[in-house]
Order: sequence, then structure tokens, then C-alpha cells
Amino acid sequence: MEEKKLAGKHILIVVENLPLPFDRRVWQEANTLKDSGAEVSIICPQMKGYTTKYEVLNGIHIYRHPLPIEGSGAWGYLMEYSTALFWEFVLSWKIYFRKKFQVIHGCNPPDLIFLVSLFFKPFGVTYIFDHHDINPELYIAKYNKKGFFYKFLLLVEKWTFKTAKYSIATNESYKQIAIERGGMKVQDVEVIRSGPKLDRLRLTDGNEKYKKGRKYLIGYVGVIGEQEGIDLLLESAKYIVERRQDVQFGIVGGGTEVEKLKDLTKSMGLDQYVDFYGRVDDETMIDVLNTADVCVNPDTPTEMNNLSTMNKIMEYMALKKPIVQYDLKEGRYSAQEASLYADNTSTSDFAEKIIWLLNNPEERARMSTFGYNRVVNELSWEFESKKLIDFYKRVLKI
Repeated sequence: MEEKKLAGKHILIVVENLPLPFDRRVWQEANTLKDSGAEVSIICPQMKGYTTKYEVLNGIHIYRHPLPIEGSGAWGYLMEYSTALFWEFVLSWKIYFRKKFQVIHGCNPPDLIFLVSLFFKPFGVTYIFDHHDINPELYIAKYNKKGFFYKFLLLVEKWTFKTAKYSIATNESYKQIAIERGGMKVQDVEVIRSGPKLDRLRLTDGNEKYKKGRKYLIGYVGVIGEQEGIDLLLESAKYIVERRQDVQFGIVGGGTEVEKLKDLTKSMGLDQYVDFYGRVDDETMIDVLNTADVCVNPDTPTEMNNLSTMNKIMEYMALKKPIVQYDLKEGRYSAQEASLYADNTSTSDFAEKIIWLLNNPEERARMSTFGYNRVVNELSWEFESKKLIDFYKRVLKI
């Protein structure tokens, strides 16, 4: 029987930008903590497909709040985050009065959840900051400028690190930011990567229906926002389609730019070659990716993307897919020989690397095997979950 190392503890996880259990990293963390004996409550937004205000899934209490505005501009984000902050404050007290918690585990974006934790600090509640996005760099990536909001993001990031007693970083680059920009002590920052859970990402033969009668499928999964480079992927798709018509593209994910990118796809004459599946359940997502011959990560080469670990990379590897991406620091660290790396922002080079892989099945197989073995032996959640429990034992002084 598994030892319940966190028995008797209650942990509140607050996440604002995605609902649970859709946020795969946070859901894995929550289940790991629950399986180790802790009671886990989660505050998150209501979004499409996840609108029940309160439910218990896998023994985890999920409280969802309204989020009427999904921000797309600076003021839109401010309104969205203010609404979320109000509900996080209300629900955190509701949860605390039901059963006192020892930890608030805040997952950004935004870097404002620390404000909720301040009200619980006098009661001995520890604030852990789970650093998912570097928001100052994200702002530059979205708006290509620095100004009031950029300085504001730097300030709230600093306050977040100052308030947090401990921080979780998704990679070594984020750990350095926590230490150098956040002023945290080395021993108070733990790197816990977003390793995929292999029992969720099961290997199948896929479903030919996603190829729409064509020979090959190029797969993508992720948020559809401004910095994810879907516009660059469409340019690469156009380059490919002008040279061959046996390739279909399947894009899985939701976000603020979906409709804009659908219109762009149509204007480029690609609507017969590119399918947007939206925000779907795990079964559909895994079905599409298992069908894919090559998976892509077209993230725009920005400082934010250069320093960030993308969940999709390791999910592709767990499903034994060769990858094409732009040459970014953390993307190269994750994938290594499982990926080809295109010259940054060169959509033609990106396309040529896809074509080369389609024409070289033996190399696709070699890269797929390398990536799968790397995940199984080094990067899966099996390894990262143990680090999370050891970290929490230190936090709770068990």
C-alpha cells in the first residue's frame, strides 16, 4: 500500500487561466498530492466544457467561478484578472471555513494570486508560487513594447516572489529568474517539469478520418494565442500545399486567436487542408496526435518562448512522434534528437523540414523512438511526481 506522506494536510490550488481538469500540469499535481494523502481543493474559472460550479473529481474538490471576460488586450486582461481575483478571494474563505488549509499553491498567470495569500498569512498558511509563465516576457511577445503594463508586470512578479515562501519552476531557466529577478534563495526554488503522465497518453493506431483522404497528417496541440506561432505554421502549410497536396494539418486547442486564424486560413486558400478542432477532451486530442505523422511546435521565437518549456513537446514525444520546431533553448533541451530545428522565423525552412521527415520514414521512426525513450526514462510524471512530494514534505516540515 502506498504511503500517505501528506495525510492530514489540506492544500488549496488556485489557477486562473484554465479550468480543471483541463489544465494537465495542475491536474497531475493535484492528483499526486491527493494520492499522497492530502486533501486538495482547487479554485479555477468556468470555461467551455467545464461550467459546473462545484464538483468532486477523483476525490479532489473543484470550485469554479464565473469569468465573463476572456482578455485579448491589456485592459481586457486587467478586467479578466480583477474578476478572477474577486472570486478567488471569496471562494478561498469559503473553503477555509469548511476546512482549514496549510498551503495556497498559486499557479500563474497572472502574478496576482499572492494578494489572496496575504489574508491567510497571519493564520500560518504558506504561499507556494508555481511559475508557469514569465509574464513580463509574455507581454513583450504579445505587444512588442515596454511601458506601464510591462513595468507593472515586473512589479507584481517581484511581489509574488517576495510573498512566496517557496517557488516551483518548470525548468532551469525559470529557476534562474526566481533567483536573479525574484530574489529567492536557491534552496527555496524547486524545478518540477511538466512531465507527461504515460497512462493518459496511450499509444494507438489513430484514426484515418483526420487525414481527410490525404496520405499524411501534421499535428499540433496547444493554446491558440498570439505568441504560439500558428500564423507562421499557416505560412509553412501554404509552402507545402503549393508543392504537394497529400498533407493535412490538424490543430487542436482553443484561445483568443482561433476565429482570426480561421479567417486567415480561408484567405490563404488553406481551409481544405487545415482543420481547427478547438478545445477538445483528452480522447479526441490523443486520437488526432496518434494519427499524425509529424507533430509541430511553431512557437514564435521570443525571449518568453525561448525560456519556457512547452507541454506539447513532451506529449508529442510520449506519443512517439517526430517533431519540427524553431530553435529555442528549452525546446531543444526537452526534445533533443526527437526534433528537427528550423531557422528562427523561417517558415520555408520549417516547411522543408516537415517535407524532409515525410520523405524519410526511417528517420521519423528513429526520432520517435529516441523521444519516447527519453520521456519514459527521464521526463515522465513518474519522476517529477516524486520530486513534488519530496518538495511538499520539506514545505510542510514532515
